Amino acid sequence: MQILGLGVDLADISRVDALLSKYPKFADRCFTEHEREYAMRFAQPARRFAARFAGKEAVMKSLGTGWRRIRWQDIEITGGGKPTVRMRRTAAERAASLGVVEVLVTITHTDDTALVMAVAVGVGVGE
Repeated sequence: MQILGLGVDLADISRVDALLSKYPKFADRCFTEHEREYAMRFAQPARRFAARFAGKEAVMKSLGTGWRRIRWQDIEITGGGKPTVRMRRTAAERAASLGVVEVLVTITHTDDTALVMAVAVGVGVGE
């Protein structure tokens, strides 16, 4: 196994909170049902949404692409314990084309921001 990609993203929690308030469909468009249920269990769901948003961006970067080529809901960042990445459809196809078998993530928060680092690991294509 080797590192095939690295991504990092930082999300402003108040900005994500404003998006959730201004655009009610934002959460439905960007987050899976599991992610929405997880975030809504907390007094400050914007903090969890910001972490998942940054996580999705970091995963996309680790796969060498952006949000225009991978659908937001095709990446899921789990909560409760060690965060894990679940990929489906466009994300899974991109990962397979690169030889990525897993994307590892780590999440940290401050009062204002959520930071996520993603490391895509696998065997690489053609090896």
